[in-house]
Amino acid sequence: MNSAIVRALLVRGMLAGLCAGVLAFVFAYLVGEGPVDAAIAFEEAGSHHADGGEELVSRSMQSTAGLATGVLVFGVAVGGIAALAFCFALGRIGRFGARATAALTALAAFLTVCLVPTLKYPANPPAVGDPATLDQRTALYFLMIALSVLLGIAAVLLGRRLGPKWGNWNASTAAGLAFVAAVTVAMVFLPSGDKVPEGFPATDLWEFRIASLGIQALLWAGFGLLFGYLAERLLEPRATAPAGRGAELSAPAA
Repeated sequence: MNSAIVRALLVRGMLAGLCAGVLAFVFAYLVGEGPVDAAIAFEEAGSHHADGGEELVSRSMQSTAGLATGVLVFGVAVGGIAALAFCFALGRIGRFGARATAALTALAAFLTVCLVPTLKYPANPPAVGDPATLDQRTALYFLMIALSVLLGIAAVLLGRRLGPKWGNWNASTAAGLAFVAAVTVAMVFLPSGDKVPEGFPATDLWEFRIASLGIQALLWAGFGLLFGYLAERLLEPRATAPAGRGAELSAPAA
């Protein structure tokens, strides 16, 4: 794969990430903002500090332009990174086409970057978590992401090594079980996150965490579908051309 194709795929990955980010933003605004407002109300009700003056950024700005900017920038960034991962994975993880490889890349990214770290350190709304431990909790979360990604790569390499002897199905199952076992050990030994403050509504916490996971799932699903289509059109133009058109071009002139 030459540099021109990699560059074209990178641009398409960023475009797919942007479009997927739009879907994720709509979901975040419609589903995620309710639990955030409830958490802010809980925090303000339990705060005994005097009013420190007018807030620099209004809540309405945070929930619209601020949310959109964050989600869209994140979508473009991860779309570009995932496109580069796709370039590396294409042809190396099996005899999959561009669309299937894009779907597998998006699924692997969602599992290792989002789902597995979230199981250990789930997302928390405002009023949950001690501000004094913010740096520690952030470092632990990114450490869990790094471990999950490295263990995922190791599982893929293990599956490829076992494939010729065990068969693809048995090798994939063994690699998956090894990944689950290694992740479980990492979760057991890593410190736990902050406790939920007493009196915080369990429903709001649950809805916020489900919304956070849903945003990521929608983002990666949208990226996988759109980028797979764009990559297939670039790398396999004959597969996406209309059947009649291909036959017409290949037919000899009368």
